[in-house]
Amino acid sequence: MALSDYVRTIKANSSKWMKSLGTEYANFSWQEGYGAFSVSESMKDAVIDYIKHQKEHHQRRSANDEFAHFLERNGLLSDFVSRK
Repeated sequence: MALSDYVRTIKANSSKWMKSLGTEYANFSWQEGYGAFSVSESMKDAVIDYIKHQKEHHQRRSANDEFAHFLERNGLLSDFVSRK
């Protein structure tokens, strides 16, 4: 299955589920687009540690700032900005 099909399925099914929780979720929708990144086996432990401490980490740096920094660090920021 293509990644885009997988993400579309997850978004559609989770939106349907959210809306089934009550009328207060009637306007729920996901943002447009998505990002997908692979992680090498050698970085697996660092990623797990990051996820475990994400709440504390984002008290110091917003998720948006961190995402922009990640894109910039990997030479992808200009590609992301030009698609907006």
